[in-house]
Formats: sequence, structure tokens, C-alpha cells
Amino acid sequence: MELFIGGTDSSTPTVEWAMTEHIRNPNILSKLRQKLSEKITNGKTVQEQDLPQLPYLTAVIKETMRLHPPIAYTLAPEPKSWDGFTCFVPERFLDSDIDFRGRVFSFIPFSSGRRICPGMNLGLRMVSLILATLVQKFDWKLPYEMAPEDMDITDRFGLTLRKAQPLVLILTRL
Repeated sequence: MELFIGGTDSSTPTVEWAMTEHIRNPNILSKLRQKLSEKITNGKTVQEQDLPQLPYLTAVIKETMRLHPPIAYTLAPEPKSWDGFTCFVPERFLDSDIDFRGRVFSFIPFSSGRRICPGMNLGLRMVSLILATLVQKFDWKLPYEMAPEDMDITDRFGLTLRKAQPLVLILTRL
């Protein structure tokens, strides 16, 4: 059950949060669109084999997952220390298999070690392809002349962290 829910219910909010951040930061959206058009030419759609050539897309997804992790974390009330570094660490991390001394934090929401998500690569490919296609093929605006800073970016707790108010955008085909 966890594999099924984790695999299906975490990709959608990640794409929704990424699109929210793009609308709030139009310069990131235009830069991503530019990077996609540099690598994917002649009106082609992004394919799986194109993903390694798109490091900015990967960076956008990593930053989205850093700002809005698909699962809920709570900060520990006391700071923790590892190798001379002191920080507040999400409690969820403390109960898992993550080795903080290894300093491998590529995609922490997928866990690490023996308990790493078996669908991580598929999930990242799907989110990358969906987001790249949405950015490459469509232009997005907020409805009713709404300003990006007026968007509700609160989240709601469930099996995954979703936006409290679903994202509503108007699209135009590019």
C-alpha cells in the first residue's frame, strides 16, 4: 500500500508545487523554457533520453522538493550536531536510515540506504518529463488578473504535503 500511494501521490504535488514556484518566479520559468529550447529543437517534445542533457530542469526539481517536500517533516525541538555542524534536523530523518556523515543529500524525500524508495528513478523521470512538457508546450498565467504574490502557498497535511488551495492557471499553447 505504501509503495502504491507513495508512487502515485507524490508526483502530482511535486509538479503542482513546481508550477506554483514558476508562476511566483517568472524569471525561473523563462530560464527553464530557454534551456529546454536550447537542447530540444525543431518543435520536438522532451523525451526520456534528453533528461541527462537538462541539468537546469533537475536543479528546478531538486529545489522544488527542498522547498516543498512531498512528505511531512517536523523540526526537532533541539539542535543536533554531526561532525562539528549544528542544525535543526527534521525528526523524520532521525528515525530513518540516512547517514548524515556521508553527506549524500541528493533527494532526501526518497530516504537513503536500505530504505530508499525503489521507485525513485521512475518518479524523478516522470516528474521531469511532465514538468518539461508543461513548460515547453504551454504558457501559464494566473486567473482574474491575480498577482503572483497573492497566491496561497500554504500546505495541507495528508499522505503527502499538498497545496491547501489547488493551483488554478490559465494556459495558452505556445
